[in-house]
Amino acid sequence: MPVELRLPQNELEPPSSTHGELEPVSADARVPPRSAGSTAWRLGGVLRTLRPHQWVKNVFVLAPVVFAKEIFASQLLMRAASAFAIFCLLAGAVYAMNDVADVAADRVHPVKRYRPIASGRVPLPWAKALSAGLVLLALSWASFVGPWFLLVSATYFGLNLGYSLRLKHVAYIDVACIAAGFVLRVMAGGLATSITVSRYLLLCTALLALFLGFGKRRHELSGARKAKQQRAALESYTRGGLDLALVVTGIATVLTYVSYTLDSRTRAFFHSDHLWLSTGFVLLGVFRFLHIVRTRPRAESPTQEMLRDGPFVAIVLGWGVSVMWMVYQLRPG
Repeated sequence: MPVELRLPQNELEPPSSTHGELEPVSADARVPPRSAGSTAWRLGGVLRTLRPHQWVKNVFVLAPVVFAKEIFASQLLMRAASAFAIFCLLAGAVYAMNDVADVAADRVHPVKRYRPIASGRVPLPWAKALSAGLVLLALSWASFVGPWFLLVSATYFGLNLGYSLRLKHVAYIDVACIAAGFVLRVMAGGLATSITVSRYLLLCTALLALFLGFGKRRHELSGARKAKQQRAALESYTRGGLDLALVVTGIATVLTYVSYTLDSRTRAFFHSDHLWLSTGFVLLGVFRFLHIVRTRPRAESPTQEMLRDGPFVAIVLGWGVSVMWMVYQLRPG
């Protein structure tokens, strides 16, 4: 006999557990009961599907402008902002596509089953039309920025399409795809503003993205009772292997950043010998993320949870302020 789950009538939120663990979900209870509502309610689900809180990842598009000391050049900043908006549209399309592809797996996940598409709040035809419309708008806009920028934008979309359809099921390749997406963001920012992107910036971006991606997989492997059913790639991951990958990429990220700050060309370009001091914030950020991965099993994702974590946000802000102060030689008044 199917199990009936009763939810609050005003919102689709996961039930809370008094034991600090995720509640098991019956295989028969695939869709939460409430899948009908007003148009405004469905449109709210569309907005949630686009994950605007995740668009913060696209600030990597702005990195070339910041590290080229051109953040106060209004024309370049406008072009960078345009690139940022285009990648936000593409990211929204990718999230919608990924939810469509994962709808069956999400419906057996104790948290993801409440996503708008998995729950029925956003009908599948709506989601498919939304993805197509956003991609068409984003690539049309990208064509006005420049042909190379359009190529990188299309490559980013193609990579994510391949990820959603197949590559996310292949262990380690799935995380490599995520890292490649961040590298493409940085490249796109450089192309949009005609700024040459340093190899150090690309390498730091790739290593940091790998570190965050492995942390997410480690969290998924240990935080859900049906983890391998919800993400096929987890069948090939082990806790020991992911712990080793986290250690290697975490150390490599910090060392590469230190090398960048101590490089003679970096010091000459920024007219500062003190940029290495910001490494302290990078080290603290690495340890804080590892703490979130290990101590927040109920979170949907550690990369999402870190945006709500006060200490982590403070570390990022501290790094940003210190780098801006040293790079731009800011002074009071």
